[in-house]
Amino acid sequence: MARDTTDETPISGTEELAAYLAQGSKPESAWRIGTEHEKFPFYTEDNSPVPYDGPRGIRAILEGMQSKLGWEPIIDEGNIIGLVEPTGQGAISLEPGGQFELSGAPLLSIHQTCRESNAHLAQVREIAEPLGIRFLGLGGSPKWTLAETPRMPKSRYNIMSNYMPKVGKDGLNMMYRTCTIQVNLDFSSETDMRRKMQVSVKLQSIATALFAMSPFTEGKPNGLLSWRSNIWRDTDNNRSGVLPFIFNENFGFADYVEWALDVPMYFVMRHGRYHDCTHVTFRQFMDGALKDEIPEGTPNMGDWANHLSTLFPEVRLKRFLEMRGADGGPWRRICALPAFWVGLLYDAEALNAAEAMTRDWTYPEVQALRDEVPAKGLQATLRNRSVHEIARDVLAISRLGLKNRARLNSEGFDETHYLSSLEEVVARGTTSAEQMLSQYNTAWGSSVEPAFLEYAY
Repeated sequence: MARDTTDETPISGTEELAAYLAQGSKPESAWRIGTEHEKFPFYTEDNSPVPYDGPRGIRAILEGMQSKLGWEPIIDEGNIIGLVEPTGQGAISLEPGGQFELSGAPLLSIHQTCRESNAHLAQVREIAEPLGIRFLGLGGSPKWTLAETPRMPKSRYNIMSNYMPKVGKDGLNMMYRTCTIQVNLDFSSETDMRRKMQVSVKLQSIATALFAMSPFTEGKPNGLLSWRSNIWRDTDNNRSGVLPFIFNENFGFADYVEWALDVPMYFVMRHGRYHDCTHVTFRQFMDGALKDEIPEGTPNMGDWANHLSTLFPEVRLKRFLEMRGADGGPWRRICALPAFWVGLLYDAEALNAAEAMTRDWTYPEVQALRDEVPAKGLQATLRNRSVHEIARDVLAISRLGLKNRARLNSEGFDETHYLSSLEEVVARGTTSAEQMLSQYNTAWGSSVEPAFLEYAY
């Protein structure tokens, strides 16, 4: 998230919080696709991480991008920490360890998503390559220790860094050493939100397996295919994971609100300053817990929007749905991730088929699958069926949905070809992480250094 929200509208009751989510509902004609992707900057001379400061640092990249694009800078205590397109059509932000993120504009098609990604990568290369910097497209940092990884001067990250070790063993790894590709998708009503949320929560581990690309840590195999996904199992279980109440037949906005209210907060922002509020939940905040601790210590809608952005379930509900299960990866995966989910969720026939496939999957089964996939990938099982088999069926449904959408590019091609990199995974029967491990044990000579060539933007 590039910029935290400021909205001073006061909150008088929890029904307003559910209404805030419901206001995201929009007709199908207004549905859009918002894709986010992160990558690790590194110096090409030695594959070392890029710090924030210095003539060849991340600040210099942001300043160069600002000059090139004319986007508005986002400033935090005097430091540029992001850029935003003046009309809200996209933003560039920094993750805690310097991971460079594009939060894309809300677009109509995957064709537009790919053009956007191409343009962004070309722009950032134009600025970064003269500085001797390129970007690595993987789900986990394959080489650097946590101590070697830079820290960005962003106030909310200081609060998170202090809090994470109190609630899990992998929170700092999540913040500083992982990258993801995500897509934000719309819903038309509470019922449509429920259907899409339930289907996507159940299928999130299928996406994790298909996109698994984080098998190395600190220069060696880590015993996992998606280290990034496994990290989320012990980051902060109060605010992440598979949420059991989503499986309820009548799940709705109010249920998500009730859960979110009891999650500890990270911060409240007042007059540009971040106040550490990790000692209270949002419900306690509403009950007056911060009235005497911070300026203007009663909650407003901006606080609520910011709190929602600090929750990390497998699928996050804001005024849209955010798919959070995939590792970062090379350029083709930036297009494949939104294609996968748009095909499943944005076509009525495909959504019906995905819902029918997963309707009786239970929370314990989905949780067990989610726990198994980071290590086993396509060989994980649900009801004696492998993820490999399930993924084949899911991709067929996604392809159907994209075909039905019939969004053609200038050459007359629809969106189905963006699934090709995932269909290759299924045809091969091994994840991209397993392919990397094979290279590590053969052509790479037990070194991760070649990854900085093969998976660089």
